[in-house]
Amino acid sequence: MDRLSNTVRPYAWGSTTAIPELLGIAPTGEPQAEMWMGAHPGAPSLLTRITGTGEAGSEQPLTDVIAADPERELGRATVEKFGPRLPFLLKLLAAGAPLSLQVHPDLTQAKRGYEDEERRSVPIDAPHRTYKDANHKPELICALTLFAGLCGFRRPTEAAEAMAALGVDSLKPYVDLLGAHPEEAALREVLTAILGADPAEMAETVNLAAAAAERLGGAHAPYARIAHHFPGDPGVIAAMLLNYVELQPGEALFLGAGVPHAYLDGLGVEIMANSDNVLRCGLTPKHIDVPELLRIVRFEATEPGVLRPEASPSGEELYKTPVNEFRLSRFDLSPGAAPVDLTRDTPQILLCTGGAPKAGELDLAPGASVFVPSGEKVEVSGTGTLFRATVVA
Repeated sequence: MDRLSNTVRPYAWGSTTAIPELLGIAPTGEPQAEMWMGAHPGAPSLLTRITGTGEAGSEQPLTDVIAADPERELGRATVEKFGPRLPFLLKLLAAGAPLSLQVHPDLTQAKRGYEDEERRSVPIDAPHRTYKDANHKPELICALTLFAGLCGFRRPTEAAEAMAALGVDSLKPYVDLLGAHPEEAALREVLTAILGADPAEMAETVNLAAAAAERLGGAHAPYARIAHHFPGDPGVIAAMLLNYVELQPGEALFLGAGVPHAYLDGLGVEIMANSDNVLRCGLTPKHIDVPELLRIVRFEATEPGVLRPEASPSGEELYKTPVNEFRLSRFDLSPGAAPVDLTRDTPQILLCTGGAPKAGELDLAPGASVFVPSGEKVEVSGTGTLFRATVVA
C-alpha cells in the first residue's frame, strides 16, 4: 500500500480552522475547504511507491500509477465495470460558509449533456460550460462534527408557512403558488419564478426576508445566516423551499441525482463518483443555466433521509447507498483488539480521522491516508477511527 500526499483546495467557503485542527497543524488564515484523496485529474493524490528492492521510487500522481497498469491497481472487475480509472473521489470537506445551492444529473443526462456541449464546441473550461464530463455525481457526506445542510424539497405547505411568517409582501405570490397547486407544479413554478425574477426586486426581497428571519430566529435563523454570506442572492429564497438538516458526528446524507442541496457549516468525510458535473441554483456568483437546471431538478418533496451506519461482526460500520461507484464504511479500533483484515479485490483508500491506528506497517495520524491496490493484503490495528473507501464491483 502507499501513503498519499493530498492537495487542499482553498475555496472561499472553506473553514480556516477545521482541517488544520484535524491535521494538528497551525492555520494559515486562508480558507481550507477540501482535501482530495484519489485520482481526479484536477488534483490527484501523490505517492512514492517502494520498489521491489525496498527502495523508495520517485513521487508520482495516482492517476499515472493507475494508467500504467489499471488491472493491477484497480482489479479486473473494477476495470470491466467502470473503465481504467478510480471511480470515486474521497474528500475531507470543511464548510465555514454555505456552498452553492446545486443539483447533479443522472448518468443518462450527464452523457447527453456532455455530448451536446462537445458537439457545440463549448470549451471545457468556459465559465458557461455545464457538463465537464459524461458521468453522474452521486455523493455521500458523513459528519465528523455537527454538520448543517439543506437537502431536498420540503412540502410546499411547510415552505409556504415559513415564507408567510416573514411578513414580506413580495413573498406573497410565492406563498400563494405553493398553496394553490399540486406539489410538483407548485415547487416548479416557484423555483422558476425565483430564478427568473428581476434582480433588483429580488435583492430587495431577500434583504427584507433576511432581516425578518434575523428577528424571528429559531427555524428561520439558518436563512439569516445564508443571507449574511450572500446578500441579495435569489438562492436565499430558493433555500427556504428545502429541508434544513443537522447531522450529528457519524451521521450521513446521500445525495442522488436531481436532489437540490447545499452544505452550510461543519467538517465531514465526503465521497462521490469521480465527476465535476454541477448545476447551480443560487448562492454563487458562477453561471446558472436555468433551463437545464429546471430540466434536471426532481420536483418532489422528500425527507432528508439521515443515514446511520450498519455494523457487521467484523467491526465494519457501512453507510449503505444505491450506487456502485463508491462504498464508504468506518472502523472504530479499540486498544488490544485483534487486527482487522481489510483485503479486497477492489481498490481502497483508508483515511484516519482520529487516534493513531496502523495500516500494515504504516502509522497513521488524523488526516493521513493510504491507497491499497486491488488484492493487496492489508490489516489495520491499534486505536483510532478509519474510514474505508472502495467500490462495489
